[in-house]
Amino acid sequence: MSDTHTTEESSSDNTKQFLTFQLANERYGVDILHIKEIIEYGSLTPVPMMPDFIAGVINLRGSVVPVINLALRFGEEATKVDKHTSIVVIEPSDDGNATEIGIMVDMVNEVLDIAQSQITPPPTFGTNIRTDFISGMGCIEEGFLVLLNVAKVLSISELSILQEISESATENDTTAETEPHE
Repeated sequence: MSDTHTTEESSSDNTKQFLTFQLANERYGVDILHIKEIIEYGSLTPVPMMPDFIAGVINLRGSVVPVINLALRFGEEATKVDKHTSIVVIEPSDDGNATEIGIMVDMVNEVLDIAQSQITPPPTFGTNIRTDFISGMGCIEEGFLVLLNVAKVLSISELSILQEISESATENDTTAETEPHE
C-alpha cells in the first residue's frame, strides 16, 4: 500500500503547473503554488515617494496589497494598460513570511503542466532580465518559457532596500535645495 502511494507522489512531483502570461512581448511562467488569485486591473491607488516600478496599492478584501509594474522591475518600458491588463496576486513567501504582492501583466494566458525533465537551468546570459530572477526555462511546443523565481523578483528585503535608496535620494535632493549656497 505504501509503495503505491510513493509511486503516485513521485509521478505528481515530476510535473509542475505554471501560470503563463505576456509581458513586453515575452512569455513568462510562475509556479501555480505561488498564485493567490488573478484580478482585472483597476482601482489602483498611487503611493507617493515609491520606486517607479511600484505602481500603487489595491484594496483586496480589506488588505492593502502593493502592485508592482513587472515590466519596470525588469527594466523594460512600463506596461500599457488595456482591456487585457491583469493583476496577478502572488504570495512569494520570502523568508517564511507570507506577503501578498500584485504584479501587473499585459495578459494572462493559461496554466501549463511542465514535466521536470522539460525544465532546464536558467541561462547565464542572453535574457532581458536578471538571471537570478529566473528559476529555469520550460521547454514547450512554442519554444522556451521563462520560469520566474518569484522569491527573487518580489524579494521583500530587496524591494525595501530599493525603497530606502529612493527615500535617501529624495532626502538628499531636498537637503541640497534647502541648504544655503556660499
